[in-house]
Amino acid sequence: MSGLLTPNAGPASLPRRIMQQGRYETVTMLRNGEQLILAIVLPLMALVGLVVTPLLDGLGPSRVDTATPGILALCAMSTAFTGQGIATGFDRRYGVLRFLSTTPLGRGGLIAGKILAVLVVLFLQVVVVGVVAGFLGWQPRPEAWLPGLGLLILGAAAFTALGLLVAGTVRPEATLAITNLLWILLGALGGIVVPADRLPALLQGIVHFLPSGALGQGLRDAFLLGTVSLPAVLVLLLWTVVAGAAAIRWFKWN
Repeated sequence: MSGLLTPNAGPASLPRRIMQQGRYETVTMLRNGEQLILAIVLPLMALVGLVVTPLLDGLGPSRVDTATPGILALCAMSTAFTGQGIATGFDRRYGVLRFLSTTPLGRGGLIAGKILAVLVVLFLQVVVVGVVAGFLGWQPRPEAWLPGLGLLILGAAAFTALGLLVAGTVRPEATLAITNLLWILLGALGGIVVPADRLPALLQGIVHFLPSGALGQGLRDAFLLGTVSLPAVLVLLLWTVVAGAAAIRWFKWN
């Protein structure tokens, strides 16, 4: 009959499916109270704590200038590693991953949607932390934003690969324990918030080879010195490639 609308029975295009999945993942992360505490509240508490204590004195123009790059790095680890790892682990437990991997979205689209969600949440974290740090007196170099954001994206890629590796190879309860424990250890002793110079001597030669230490130092070099740390870039690339390859090899979808 003429004049009637004919529905389109075909699936949406892959980019549109990825956008929809990314939107769903983003909303789910932002609606989760525990995720918000991990992604926003705890980094802001750490920022204020570093600004009001003398721990970072002598490492930069001011406490907030030295602390903020490390807090941005902590945000990347919170969302990409701990948050995404826990969410993926429980999606796997309840069969969500296995179900979605058989839809037109596919496994590649599902992973792409998760990566998109990480980047969106990370952008929101940068805005919130940047605004709060600005009120505390943070004055980043304008030329530092391009290398800084590039390092944040690379760091998010490395931590996402690590989070997916953990979530896809161990039980969800173990994922919860491992990711939270590593968040605490790397946040306190991994060079991400506190520079290696202020850590115990035993750790100073190790943290630069960790993704946490590389991202933290790389962001401090970018925002404090306006330079790109090639060693930090190489370390993050290595972690991304190795953890990503391991996740592809051993990830279990059910």
